[in-house]
Amino acid sequence: MIAFDWVFFAVGIPAIIFGGIAKGGFGSGAAFVAGAILALVVPPGLALGIILPLFMLVDAATLRPYWGQWHWPSAKGIMQGAVPGCIIGALLYALVDADVFRLLIGAICLAFAAFQLARALGWLMVRQMPFSRNFAWMAGLVGGFTSFISHAGGPPTAIFLLSQGLGKTAFQATTVLSFWAINWMKVVPYAYLGIFSLETLKASAVLAPFALIGAWIGVRAHRLVPERAFFALTYVLLVATGLRLIWVALA
Repeated sequence: MIAFDWVFFAVGIPAIIFGGIAKGGFGSGAAFVAGAILALVVPPGLALGIILPLFMLVDAATLRPYWGQWHWPSAKGIMQGAVPGCIIGALLYALVDADVFRLLIGAICLAFAAFQLARALGWLMVRQMPFSRNFAWMAGLVGGFTSFISHAGGPPTAIFLLSQGLGKTAFQATTVLSFWAINWMKVVPYAYLGIFSLETLKASAVLAPFALIGAWIGVRAHRLVPERAFFALTYVLLVATGLRLIWVALA
């Protein structure tokens, strides 16, 4: 059962707004922080069930502003690779318990923050590469898997898209289209695995307005807010959340 108390809303509302902003304007690579933060106050499985309808709502709201501006070969490859990735994620979900997912989500949080910090400091360079269908497919495979288990498909697909040298808007549009499709792939498996429930749907409905607020802010912030400022806050949240989830899982 989900306790709809002040703690749930104090954590859930800013997390969902932040996730909507990330998906709506900043390539969605950090959007999974919303689910990671929510997993601090509800079990990871419930957090997955709450977040998916909200992210699908954000996808629907942001498709139009970026319509037709995506790089279709990249989006197509990511979506194709995501199909087996989601299947693997569904099989793993059926076999392991909640603490394993806390560990996985926490590790992804820390790995993504470390990757972005290394890029910002110049320790790691993502070289521009010619388009490769196989590379796109592999990015989709990993992205589909991590998206299924933690809504964290953004980081692996972002690495691929960065290597393509896409402009800021093409990068964002390709991400929006790809995850619109990937999130739809997860609906039936989530329902079959019992990730959705009346409680999670009720929580999603209550938080839906805040997801739309975040999406609205994200689309407008896309051209106005420096990515450096947005992601500086993201990295702090990711590290703190990742460490907390790992601590809870191992305690």
